[in-house]
Amino acid sequence: MFDQMTVTVYVGLAVLTLLFIMAVLAKLFRKAGPHEALIIYGLRGTRIVKGGGTIIYPMIEQCRELSLELMSFDVAPQQSLYTKQGVAVTIEAVAQIKVKSDPESIRTASEQFLTKRPEQREGLIRLVMEGHLRGIIGQLTVEQIVKEPEMVADRMRSTCADDMNKMGLEVISFTLKEVRDKNEYITNMGRPDIARIKRDAEVAAAEADRDIAIKRAESQRAAAVAKAQADQERVAAETASLTKQAEAERDLDIKKAEYLESTKRAQAQADKAYEIETNVQQQQVILQAVRVQQAEREAQVKVQDAEIARRERELIATVLKPAEIERQRIETLADAERQRLIKEAEGRASATRTQGEAEAEIIFKKGESEAKAMNIKAEAFQEYNQAAVFDKLISGMPEVVRALAEPLSRIDKVTIVSTGNGDAAGAYKLTGDVTKIAAQVPALFEALSGMQMSDLLSKVRIIGDKAPKPVPPSLSTSNS
Repeated sequence: MFDQMTVTVYVGLAVLTLLFIMAVLAKLFRKAGPHEALIIYGLRGTRIVKGGGTIIYPMIEQCRELSLELMSFDVAPQQSLYTKQGVAVTIEAVAQIKVKSDPESIRTASEQFLTKRPEQREGLIRLVMEGHLRGIIGQLTVEQIVKEPEMVADRMRSTCADDMNKMGLEVISFTLKEVRDKNEYITNMGRPDIARIKRDAEVAAAEADRDIAIKRAESQRAAAVAKAQADQERVAAETASLTKQAEAERDLDIKKAEYLESTKRAQAQADKAYEIETNVQQQQVILQAVRVQQAEREAQVKVQDAEIARRERELIATVLKPAEIERQRIETLADAERQRLIKEAEGRASATRTQGEAEAEIIFKKGESEAKAMNIKAEAFQEYNQAAVFDKLISGMPEVVRALAEPLSRIDKVTIVSTGNGDAAGAYKLTGDVTKIAAQVPALFEALSGMQMSDLLSKVRIIGDKAPKPVPPSLSTSNS
């Protein structure tokens, strides 16, 4: 039991001792971050630890931290700086400076600034920077300072580099914040540029306006050309459409015209066929009428021939035969008496012969007159068609006038109001109208018959206007 407790105590003491040793070691161990460096100085000399750790023995060694972070501060000299032109300017700048990371620079920086506060350190650095800035500004003109700030920064970095290296520092950047002067030199300096810029701006604006106007005109022209082309294409399309419509309408009209023409042709053919058939029928009727008339004329001619033959036979029987018999009788008596009364008979025979010739001549003239009358009648019968037509027209005219005046006969009462205007008033006006109606009848006949009355009347020959026919041979023989 005793041994176990002893062991426990010993173990506990060992643990406590170990913990104490670890706490002491932890207290003695110092670590350096990436933004700082440890400066250890003491029994073992000066050591620099950066980015690691080390044990610092108390009482024989001391440790200080040196910041490696970037330091940014304003560089603004209180006095005016004079440029190469002698112009006083006030400059405000910003500088970024840090301790270099190499051990030698850290050692140098620790020698210069390790015991100083940050504001003291920045004051020392600002004095150095302002001195170099004054020297650089004195070498430059205002225009260079204002227009070339990068050149000023580069000169500052290159000029301060040696002094910064001696302090273990480096200039990361140097930037001019503001440059001003009390005499408005900078303001006046910018006026030519402003005027030039304004002029250039105005010229550029004018050129831009011109370009815009040109572009707008070109765009409008292109738009007008496109619109014109579109209008032309539209007009061409409309024209093509109208042309197609016109062609379609023309084709339809042509088809309609062809159909109408074929219909009219068929109708005309039908009408013509009907008219031809009607004309054929009329011609047949006329032919039959002509045949009837020819038959009538032939019958009349036969009747006339029979009448002429009868007349001839009657003439021969009644005139020629008795005359022949009487002549023979007289010749016989004359022959008988001639033997007896030769001398006396010669005178008497001469007288008797003269008397016989006179009687024969009378008889011959009478027969010739009758034959001529028969010939004239036969010719009159041959011309019976025209004469009959004229006779029918003349004889039918009263019937036509009667038919035209028939509506007047149906009037119960006629009231005549005379204005006293001469002969053209009163009852004379009524009879005059009837006379005018009757005067239109020949024109009606001409319209119905298709022949002029004057032509029809000119074709009717006057009776006896032809030369008489020759005397039959029988009569001439008998006469001789």
